[in-house]
Amino acid sequence: MIGRHLFVIFFLLIFVGSAQQNNVTDVRIIGAKKTKSTFVKKIVQVKKGVPLDSVILLKDVERLKRLPSIAHADFQVFTGENGEYNVVFTIEENFTIIPFANIYASSNDDFAFRIGLQEFNLLGRNMILGGFYQYDTYNSLGINLRAPYLINNKTGLAVNYKNLTTEEPVFFDDTTANYKYNNKGFEVMGLYEFNFENRIELGFSLFTEDYTYLSGATSASVPQFLNVDKHLFKFIYNYDNVKYYYHYLDGFRSMLNLQYVGSSDTNLPEFLIGFNDFIYYRRMGSKGNWASRLRLGLASNMKTPFAPFTVDNNLNIRGVGNTIDRGTGAVVFNTEYRHTLIDKNWFAMQGNIFIDGGSWRNPGGDFSDFGDRMNLRIYPGIGLRFIHKRIFNAIFRIDYGYGITNNAAQGIVFGIGQYF
Repeated sequence: MIGRHLFVIFFLLIFVGSAQQNNVTDVRIIGAKKTKSTFVKKIVQVKKGVPLDSVILLKDVERLKRLPSIAHADFQVFTGENGEYNVVFTIEENFTIIPFANIYASSNDDFAFRIGLQEFNLLGRNMILGGFYQYDTYNSLGINLRAPYLINNKTGLAVNYKNLTTEEPVFFDDTTANYKYNNKGFEVMGLYEFNFENRIELGFSLFTEDYTYLSGATSASVPQFLNVDKHLFKFIYNYDNVKYYYHYLDGFRSMLNLQYVGSSDTNLPEFLIGFNDFIYYRRMGSKGNWASRLRLGLASNMKTPFAPFTVDNNLNIRGVGNTIDRGTGAVVFNTEYRHTLIDKNWFAMQGNIFIDGGSWRNPGGDFSDFGDRMNLRIYPGIGLRFIHKRIFNAIFRIDYGYGITNNAAQGIVFGIGQYF
């Protein structure tokens, strides 16, 4: 396939140099059933009446592969008698109405789950509408709408509502208290795409946090009940230069997330938080994929039991347990090798080996905390991936992590989608 694309590009370069006219006279879409052809033509850069650019054509194919509704995309170029071109994009669609389910243990080791349904190609225009129900000691729900190309081929909007209730551990003075925690609110984000690799999101959220003491240690300095109205301003910058071939990934991605959180109560004071995920993928032969993620994060360094960064199975260290610690800074590194064991027309299975490691800054601590043996956690492990190649993000994963540092645990982590 790569060789055919190189041949087409070589042919185009020769023809462009010799022809008087090299404009695109027609753009056609083949294979679009649910996805609107008008939508595909809206977001690709190759347009009728403009000169054909082979670099832009290849980027358009990669852009289409990133869409949730499209499993794979390709192109053909046909030359007319007058040196003009007809471009044909061929796409393979994903099934995009996806139920999902996550099964895990709550922070008190009880059974917990989240189920939901998402449509990744609403109205045939790659808008995402989804909702979920969660049971994690208490009942929770949420709904979200994301339309990245709502206004034009660069500008969109996202709206989210959530009402989450869980039992959360709070750590202070080498002791632990358990609280019933509720977070209820909505978020509005504006989405803008500068070009193929660079996108930003900018928005705000209004929400209420509620902490109610349940059990465990108490302290005169730690309230047993809090109900605090908050507001949040968020900026996200996403650089994405990853090439997609079904479940194989190759390239680099970086996502910067900056937030300011304002508060109406000094017990949960205002703070700044920022973190950056650097993610690198490398194809290894025909069946291998190496993936690595580095997260660097800092928040306002207040000595509070409600610090924003958590150490958790489902977020950063597989096998470590559910919300076992908190901090005001984080350095986390995950690396794994994925090898395809079975690869059929619609189904694939991968095995993986991984190492997760990280360290945290204690609330009110300093940067030397990152080197403290008590904060360092390293967890190697193994896992499996079961992949449906025609359903977007239909990857069921199971991982087993085993700690090799101080006070280490071990455990199995289930989930939908790759860990990163």
